[in-house]
Amino acid sequence: TLLMVTHDRYFLENVCNVILELDKGILYRHKGNYTYYLEKKAAREENEKSNLQKTRNLFGKELEWIRKQPRARGTKAKSRVEAFSVLKEKASKKLDDDKMTITIDMQRVGGKIMELHNLKKSFGDKKIIHDFSYKFKDKERVGIVGRNGMGKTTFLHILTGLAQPDGGKVVKGDTIKIGYYTQDGMKLKDDKRVIEVLKDIAEFIPLKGGKTLSASQLLETFLFDGETQHTFVSKLSGGEKRRLYLLTILISNPNFLILDEPTNDLDILTLQVLEDFLDDFPGCVLIVSHDRYFMDRLTQHLFVFEGEGIIKDFNGTYSEYRAIEDLKKEEKYAPKKKEEKIIAPVATTEKKKLSYKEQREFELLEKEMPELEKERARLTALLSSGTLNTNDFQTVANDLGNIVAQLEAKELRWLELSELMG
Repeated sequence: TLLMVTHDRYFLENVCNVILELDKGILYRHKGNYTYYLEKKAAREENEKSNLQKTRNLFGKELEWIRKQPRARGTKAKSRVEAFSVLKEKASKKLDDDKMTITIDMQRVGGKIMELHNLKKSFGDKKIIHDFSYKFKDKERVGIVGRNGMGKTTFLHILTGLAQPDGGKVVKGDTIKIGYYTQDGMKLKDDKRVIEVLKDIAEFIPLKGGKTLSASQLLETFLFDGETQHTFVSKLSGGEKRRLYLLTILISNPNFLILDEPTNDLDILTLQVLEDFLDDFPGCVLIVSHDRYFMDRLTQHLFVFEGEGIIKDFNGTYSEYRAIEDLKKEEKYAPKKKEEKIIAPVATTEKKKLSYKEQREFELLEKEMPELEKERARLTALLSSGTLNTNDFQTVANDLGNIVAQLEAKELRWLELSELMG
């Protein structure tokens, strides 16, 4: 038995077969993986919503009866009044599944956003960036991946002006306002209340249509209830402090967000809120994260730090990138087949006849091999099309491996039978 608490949703999806959900003091047991849990939770919440609506309808009728009746004296009437109190409590229940859509009215982005021209950066003999150029486009979502120590954070520091390149330059548009969430940038005063931390930066965020989102409403959106908003920062947990630090970036209303490991210490509910917020964010987003689900949902393509200063632009999701890298590893480390020595047959005037069974096998192979070759070509083209999602890509890759293995085995057997036929 393996019991774990994790925020890694792909890990939950692929490893767990039972999900325990703790919600408002009730423990729900879902016998399945993460996808199954989400389906069952959605069905439960829909059922709760339906039941709540029925309860409120009944409450309206009972409220009308209560108002019409004189002070109840009969036993049945008293019982109905008592039942009304219970009903009122149920009807007053609030469901917190309503999502607030935040359409930010950020500063207008001009024609030029950010351009990187032939960037170079080294530390001694170690190349971090070598001759990298790129022009960011409007509303672009870029993920950054690579092993630790490859220079991802240095790259972000150069973009934000915290570090200077050895060569090349970064040109920012006049209207660009960067919001930079960094792993070591959290500086919150413990003697401040949560709401004060945000109000010290801005009282509200402007929304489309002339509306505004107050600091308190932004906190509520990111799961800080009224009581917590007036709590001192020193009383917050590590995850809550990370969440508050993130909000100090968002309330400054940037139009170019750079997020360096924003998912660390955030629970799944907060991650979902952040993903929804970034889905509606009208500016550019640049993300460094080890959270595969987060990257797959939000990024359109990747900057891959390969080492020796090489940064490649991969057009696809993180899971697609990993699937291709895994296939390369399998090919690299697959045991090489031993070369078979071909012994020239001794010339004979007499040809060996195949048995009836072998003859049938030979005929069947000649029919099967062309079909397998067609399927191999189809799957290869499908893998290269760029139209597959993550799960389909992995499935097709596995199918292709099986087809290739079958074809090799059948070709070898066909050759053996051909030699027997002379």
